Amino acid sequence: MLKNKRSIPLDQFINKALYDKSSGYYFKKNPFGKNGDYITSPNISRLFSEMLSIWTIAFWENLKFPKKINLIELGGGNGEMVLQMIKTFEKFPKFSNSCNIFIYEKSPYLKSIQKKKLQDYKVKWIKSFNELNNNPNIFVANEFFDALPIKQFIKIKNRWAERYIEISNNKNFKFINKFTNINLIEQRVGFKISQKQKIVEYSPLSLKFLKLISRKLKRSNGGILIIDYGYMNNMMRDTVQSIYKHKTNNIFLNFSDADITHLINFELFKKIIKKNNLKVQGITSQREFLINMGILERAEIISKKLKFTDKANIFYRLRKLIDNKEMGKLFKFMLITNKNIKFKTGFKVD
Repeated sequence: MLKNKRSIPLDQFINKALYDKSSGYYFKKNPFGKNGDYITSPNISRLFSEMLSIWTIAFWENLKFPKKINLIELGGGNGEMVLQMIKTFEKFPKFSNSCNIFIYEKSPYLKSIQKKKLQDYKVKWIKSFNELNNNPNIFVANEFFDALPIKQFIKIKNRWAERYIEISNNKNFKFINKFTNINLIEQRVGFKISQKQKIVEYSPLSLKFLKLISRKLKRSNGGILIIDYGYMNNMMRDTVQSIYKHKTNNIFLNFSDADITHLINFELFKKIIKKNNLKVQGITSQREFLINMGILERAEIISKKLKFTDKANIFYRLRKLIDNKEMGKLFKFMLITNKNIKFKTGFKVD
């Protein structure tokens, strides 16, 4: 619960709503599926996870078949993605024997769901990246960064102000603005803010995670595949939204019972990665990535001998993943690696 503080910054408000250990959204409920608040790609079709598995094996081959490699999922959801990836890996014994699988998960509630689903498989849960050895690391972040709390700053008559939430009677909220110095914002994000910007939106935790992962990759080689909804534009915008029972929700309603999320600004991520001295191999839409990986051909193969209704179901789910009016365009894939790596599988070749 929120105490009657007069006001707190937006990111602290979101952190309380989502990650409070006693009442936070991700600490007390399963948000996935029909009975939850939203559905993710791995829960729409196992083909999504199969394509990620094939991509992971191709990346391992690009790294010259290391004897051991770490695969780390950031935020394991309900465990479905790792489960389907393991099942695909089993068809490739050489890779399967080389791969150690880890899940980084903050929520004890979701961790218990994951452990139940993956109890027959060799998966390790970690609390810190320091637990990873120096084998090459492949991080996969599917809808991880959008769930991290964000700060917002808005320009009011050429002055910058941070957005705060004023709290009264425990659950009465409203936005207020507190003026700040542009230099402080620039110090936090690590680059100059254009005078054309009217809003700055970023997650301090995203900066932290990208820095930690960059440090790990520079020591041990590998990459991170980021999959998330977002946009590519140097001009930032207000993207904070709340989802409750599959519908948009006022951010102040259903506190700690609704998801609060935001769109990833991939241009901002590119700047952060450049600052951390890593390389962006490519950014493309979910539609392009999955089609490039062969999802259409795979759907045809597995549906050949099925009844019409089962075949129709496969292609209905596939359409949700790749149609531009569904998840195909809004969701993006971004691959970040060490500078010495050249790997474009799944992405357009320049």
